[in-house]
Amino acid sequence: MTAEVGVITGELTVATSLLPDGRAAIAIQYTDADEWYTLTGSPVSLPPAGLAALHEQVLDRVRRGRRSRGPTLNETGRQ
Repeated sequence: MTAEVGVITGELTVATSLLPDGRAAIAIQYTDADEWYTLTGSPVSLPPAGLAALHEQVLDRVRRGRRSRGPTLNETGRQ
């Protein structure tokens, strides 16, 4: 689920990046497309396990589908 266009499906690329405020931005695009979209719920708090762990959580959610969103604060392990 994206903030800009709603649900996207198909072959997708996901990017997670650290923001200056310590949160993480999550973006998604159709693979090889020019446009990036914000995953609904982004930005999120960075979990104690770090950015790589968050990226894996997001990939798992996107693979499962069903209108995936970025992890909530409690799901990332931060309050």
